Amino acid sequence: MPSTALWNWSLFQFQSYLLVLMRVAPVLFMMPVLSSRNLPNLLKIGLTLTVGLIFLPWVRIDPALLPTDPYSFAFFLTAELMIGFILALSVKIILAGIQMAGELAGFQMGLSMANLVDPASQVNTPVISQFLYLMTLVLFLAVDGHHWFFQAVGQSFLLLAPGEIHLQPGIHRHFLFLMGNLFVIAVKISAPVVAVLIFTQIALGILAKAVPQMNILMTSFPITIGLGLLFLGFSLDLVFPYCEVLFQEAGKGLVSTLLPLMRR
Repeated sequence: MPSTALWNWSLFQFQSYLLVLMRVAPVLFMMPVLSSRNLPNLLKIGLTLTVGLIFLPWVRIDPALLPTDPYSFAFFLTAELMIGFILALSVKIILAGIQMAGELAGFQMGLSMANLVDPASQVNTPVISQFLYLMTLVLFLAVDGHHWFFQAVGQSFLLLAPGEIHLQPGIHRHFLFLMGNLFVIAVKISAPVVAVLIFTQIALGILAKAVPQMNILMTSFPITIGLGLLFLGFSLDLVFPYCEVLFQEAGKGLVSTLLPLMRR
């Protein structure tokens, strides 16, 4: 147990604290909600320092394993950064799939040109994509998805001591699976809206042939937008339980699948 007074810490305690911070920092800076650029960096840094102090008593490091050379110790810090980055990236992929679902639905509704500035990334995103992303963030907090991050970081210190990272050959296949699952998530979430609008476009095409005098182009805009928003609202009862399962599986996968792929 490290001393509570920072000025009484030994060099080994400071080194251990730095290693903990390097693993915690990427997770907190990339965590949903906290990754927003609207939050001050000083707040994120303070939270990182606090969480690092909380996790420090959990960490068991053999002093003989720590290198005395500053350059070798820098490689230790880089390895810890990589572990935190890999843990956070695996969950960010799920949120990217949800945003892609909004882009597919918005494109089919004719709202692909209606963009908003995403407060988290400061880039233009379609309205429907931003709506689904914000709703998912609320759901993420409601189902305690952020707890999975902290549990995964705590388990990582028990399963993977600092400096012991060894990327297994299967880790690239795991991320390829996650990237492929990104498109599966996008299609499943956007499927109700896209399917309805495809049949709507077919019906409007038949109507255009039957009644050539009707201006189908101008008539289709309010119809597709109205039906898209209507069925998007209907599909939320299915989307939210599906996203909840996704977050739970992602949280369990961090400990049961991803961490063993980084052990020797």
